[in-house]
Amino acid sequence: MSSAVFAFPDGTPQAAVLADYCGIPLRPIDLHRFPDGESLVRVHGSASTALLFRSLDHPNDKLIELLLAASVLRDQGTKRIVLVAPYLAYMRQDKAFHDGEAVSQQVIGKFLATWFDGVVTVDPHLHRIRKLDEAFGGIPAIAVSASSALVQAIADDLDPRTVLVGPDSESRPWVESIARPLGLEVLIGEKVRIGDRKVDLAIPDIASVRDRPAMLVDDMVSSGTTLIACARLLQDAGATGVEAVVTHSLASEADLERLASHGISRLRASDSTSSPIASIPLARVLGDAVRSHGWLD
Repeated sequence: MSSAVFAFPDGTPQAAVLADYCGIPLRPIDLHRFPDGESLVRVHGSASTALLFRSLDHPNDKLIELLLAASVLRDQGTKRIVLVAPYLAYMRQDKAFHDGEAVSQQVIGKFLATWFDGVVTVDPHLHRIRKLDEAFGGIPAIAVSASSALVQAIADDLDPRTVLVGPDSESRPWVESIARPLGLEVLIGEKVRIGDRKVDLAIPDIASVRDRPAMLVDDMVSSGTTLIACARLLQDAGATGVEAVVTHSLASEADLERLASHGISRLRASDSTSSPIASIPLARVLGDAVRSHGWLD
């Protein structure tokens, strides 16, 4: 046995590209969900090292199915199982903000560490921890950046006058990592969130976007509320157009339509999820991380 990528149906297209990049076979995982909500998982093939590929958007069912797949691989003699999760859920809740709340980052980290020998993910949503390893109880946990993939996608048809805009201070690392190799100007917004779908937003020095295109950059889009508020400010300041590029798209089709209706002419995301706007491949950054950590036999 040697290395192989194992993939559930929802991630097969992305996993196939990763397997090809790594030069190893792709093995399918069949999935059936019964009417009562239980899942039946059937893993095809075996390997000494299994790269178990699954993005954890809409994570609750997926986490149980990952456990079932990992248990099958162990039963079949797999020595090392590495979770390749381009989007890793439950990382933002790293403390109990109110009495009685679960610290989901610790819970999910310990759960995954029980079943996996390593984790690779892309641009996780971290706040109060410096490295992803801290959430995973001793197993190697590798967080890679999508910035090189986003830079390559943006550069294909970039107007050199474009201003890159981050909606808030948390977006600064993503914006600057993309702006630097492209030599673009950066603006960073200041955000105060009021509930899940309302934000107050300001962008210092926004006058510099007048008669220039603007591109919003962030780690993810979900409801789109923040990007819409930011786009409105840029339009009012005289930007000739507003686009957006994000690492992870968790937005529903209705939210994507709402973003377009508010003047965001193009919205692109990596293929960390199966979103309709997921068009920027991550196989290279994921494959390089797997290879550099010696996880290919």
